[in-house]
Amino acid sequence: MTTTTFTETTRERAREIIARYPADRSRSALLPLLHLVQAEEGYVSPAGVAFCAEVLGLNKAQVGAVATFYTMYKRKPTGDYLVSVCTNTMCDVLGGQQVYETLAEHLGVGHDETTADGKITLEHAECLAACDYGPVMTVNYDFFDGVDPSTAVGVVDELRAGGRPMPTRGARLCTLKEMAVQLAGFADERDGAVADGGPGEATLRGLRLAQQHGVSVPGFDPNTPIRSKAEADKAAAEAKAEAEAAKPAPAEASAAPVKGGDGASAPTGAAGIAEPAKPAEATGSTTRDVKAPDDKSPQVRTAETRQPDASTAVPDAPGTKVPTETPGTAPAAGDAQAAEAAGVAANPVAGDGKPAGDEAGSQQRNLKDAKAGTDADGAEPADASETGAQK
Repeated sequence: MTTTTFTETTRERAREIIARYPADRSRSALLPLLHLVQAEEGYVSPAGVAFCAEVLGLNKAQVGAVATFYTMYKRKPTGDYLVSVCTNTMCDVLGGQQVYETLAEHLGVGHDETTADGKITLEHAECLAACDYGPVMTVNYDFFDGVDPSTAVGVVDELRAGGRPMPTRGARLCTLKEMAVQLAGFADERDGAVADGGPGEATLRGLRLAQQHGVSVPGFDPNTPIRSKAEADKAAAEAKAEAEAAKPAPAEASAAPVKGGDGASAPTGAAGIAEPAKPAEATGSTTRDVKAPDDKSPQVRTAETRQPDASTAVPDAPGTKVPTETPGTAPAAGDAQAAEAAGVAANPVAGDGKPAGDEAGSQQRNLKDAKAGTDADGAEPADASETGAQK
């Protein structure tokens, strides 16, 4: 059983994260908090789940549901360096699967497994959003572009030897725990942490072509100065004043009496303006009032529309039909199977798959038992159905 006691630094950072959100929306801090506990332990442990639940006033099931949904939250101890190789379509065509298989054989681990020295955790990724640099792999989410089996092996060997190879794009490499601190919303304070890196040539290719062919947004002037906030507020106030001045003046109230629906003059107030009409008198209907739909959740409203309760449903409520039961009209034992067979025949499956539902043999046995019960005790079809269900 995990009994990790989180440091005071982690608890202080947790309070700082929660303070970023409104008091009644503190549960929105869960994502960065999960990164925070991962920064201390290297993964989201049961103790980390309990810690997040404690500081946010949630239960552990709610926290665990989020932690298991996102792949960036690791549920078991992870190495210092998470090596992710893209094996999706584009990178796969360019050799990504070969890179992954070479690394797996070289490191002696499979997907989501960690080397014995605790340095490297290997995983294959569905897409790393860098198709124009494929095949790609990332180390703690920093990119190594255009890799092949040889260069990939060189990167992991350097990591295991204590080095930190420079990514193709982005900042200098850091450990997974250091990266988790940044994902929790805190700056990387290492010397030169953001001093290197830059956009890749493939990313800049569109800009280069636009410059080469003189393509630009119509009317765009790159030298247009950016207004300060005070200047922008002043311009907005002037535009609002102009819009107000351009509005037509309101028409003056007429002193002539306003005619009612029957041709008679409607009662007027002191200023000669017609008073609002009084609400219509009750019609004397005995139909119960129906609550506004917004008083109920959509799920409840839908359920009541499909199968309302005869004891509470309003007979003339829109979209409802009160079910009635007539003695002796219970469905026969084989009606359900016949209805299912008719539905399957009318909706053939698109392929070789078996239609969803109970196995036909089981249905036949149930019906046989039901009929046998009818023959034995002379029960009605409805009773026979119940007898078969009991058996």
